[in-house]
Amino acid sequence: MSTPEPTTERRIDWAQFIVCAVLVAVGAFLIYDALSLEAGFAKVDPVGPKLFPIVIGVVLIVLAVVLAIAIPRGSVGEADAGEDVDPDTPGDWRTVGLLVGLFVAVIVAVQPLGWAITGALLFAGAATILGNRHYVRNIVIGVVLSVLSFYAFYSGLGIPLPAGILDGIL
Repeated sequence: MSTPEPTTERRIDWAQFIVCAVLVAVGAFLIYDALSLEAGFAKVDPVGPKLFPIVIGVVLIVLAVVLAIAIPRGSVGEADAGEDVDPDTPGDWRTVGLLVGLFVAVIVAVQPLGWAITGALLFAGAATILGNRHYVRNIVIGVVLSVLSFYAFYSGLGIPLPAGILDGIL
């Protein structure tokens, strides 16, 4: 007499469908927003501003459909064993809150102060929040990166970033 094989019931993780819904919402928003863009904003753009947001939006929707089909079939992600992270340790919400506050401050300050200043503050602030204590080096690297990116967008791509109070200097 043999014992019957234990059957493992496949459980559907319904929370994954929230990811599908978010992917569809973001993809649809990208497509809708891209269709409302006007051509001619960038001076050097052979394909126009609509192509990439539409492609990304369509890819997001297709991935949402693929995920929605895979979820009921039992496709689940594996736990990441490659990092030395203790999953039982609570999240560092103070750091997350400070970074969110920094991003909001950059959004508010980028128009009046300009990208060169807010980009430098963004880099230096994020590095400091994440634990780097070389304040002067953070600011110097932030200034170099923000000024280089300002000119890369303006000269290389033809997309003007706000100069703010440095208008006429940059």
